[in-house]
Amino acid sequence: MTQTICRTTPVPETSGRRDRLSQGPDVLFCYGTLQFDAVLTALLGRIPARAPASAPGWRAALLEGRVYPGLVVSTLGSTAPGALLTDLSNEEWRILDAFEDDRYELQEVTLSTGDRGWAYIWLDGEVQPENWDAAVFEALHLPEYAARCARLAPGLAAGLPKSE
Repeated sequence: MTQTICRTTPVPETSGRRDRLSQGPDVLFCYGTLQFDAVLTALLGRIPARAPASAPGWRAALLEGRVYPGLVVSTLGSTAPGALLTDLSNEEWRILDAFEDDRYELQEVTLSTGDRGWAYIWLDGEVQPENWDAAVFEALHLPEYAARCARLAPGLAAGLPKSE
């Protein structure tokens, strides 16, 4: 079951940020840290319904100096594994959109099933030739990262920009 999303809190015109959710996204393809229960719980207070998914022609790239990945077009024809979040509320979309901030662009991607899902595509450069490794992230960074997300969550829920 999917839900059409309409932003309930407009982005202030002075923010310089366009309303990425005005396109009405319904399902979110997650390829990085949002695949982890601890991160979703820290940000949203729950674990949304999800299904395994993958995006052919994309890869979850390791980013220089960062513990999270960026989804980038794959020149090698690889497939980015991940999960499809299928029951996000309007408020949860708003929180995740603020969390992903302007370093990402929300775009539709074609999934291995032929269906389409929305994903946050990395725009900022710093892309490494290696793919991001979820097992390494889980072993080395997950507890600290989830704690950071928990610190950010109240501000994101209040409509404040991500800061820390």
